[in-house]
Amino acid sequence: MKNNPHKIQRVGLLANPDKANCRAALHKAERWLRRAGCDVLTEAGTRRVARLQGDCLASPTELAHACDLLLVFGGDGTMLRAARDMGGAPTPILGVNLGGLGFLTSVSSQGLEQALERTLAGEFDLDVRPLIKASALHEGRPVAYRALNDFVISRAGGSRLVELEVYVNGEELTRYRCDGLVISSPTGSTAYSLAAGGAIVHPAAQAFALTPICPHTLSNRSVILSLHDVIKVISLSVTPQVMMAADGEPSLTLPAGASVEITRSRRSVRLVRLHGDNFFNTLRCKLGWSGAHV
Repeated sequence: MKNNPHKIQRVGLLANPDKANCRAALHKAERWLRRAGCDVLTEAGTRRVARLQGDCLASPTELAHACDLLLVFGGDGTMLRAARDMGGAPTPILGVNLGGLGFLTSVSSQGLEQALERTLAGEFDLDVRPLIKASALHEGRPVAYRALNDFVISRAGGSRLVELEVYVNGEELTRYRCDGLVISSPTGSTAYSLAAGGAIVHPAAQAFALTPICPHTLSNRSVILSLHDVIKVISLSVTPQVMMAADGEPSLTLPAGASVEITRSRRSVRLVRLHGDNFFNTLRCKLGWSGAHV
């Protein structure tokens, strides 16, 4: 999606405190932004780690709603947490990679100042990435979870296979005996789904990817569905215990007979993409695609 130019005055800083170089990158960003005339905001956890000055909000959700641009320092895990914590705020996110692969983070800490200059000059587009939602009953009460990448339904421990029955829009798809099942958004297709043998899906595609993890039936393969479909997964296993994780965070146990319904969420996040960057460049860079000579 093309960016609608607007004045960026209030910039929020949000960091993963476990990253060793987080403090230096935060201070670099703070100094540059203040010299550029921006107001710098942060939240309680990030301020404690880096002892930043300026306005401090109580939570990442409040920070996201209070600023014009949110800088997230860390890796993909930090970006995923930020996306879930934004509470539906439309604030653009610029990810600064302090981790490993970094599919969701746009810039390195070394290129931070140049990226900030280009961002404040409006030299960016916004990639609108949909969140996905899992709804279930827990102890008789409805619960809901959101994820940017994926929901993974798998065994909680041990080495036995789990058995899962899957329906799409009320029609039976199949019954899996496997280590688990990844239900990913387009954004999440380059995460666990890819590692489990799933296809790479362009972020703009309106698609779910259902990818079984080590299925007992070798003909079970990743299935691509519409992002508007309703996916229902029923746990059929008594042992081992079945659990669901949202973006890698354990969220819900599914006893035998319990089900979870996965749909597209009404919420989305907006990722800053600097002009000249695109998904295919990212694939070539992050996955080391260099081609072959015959």
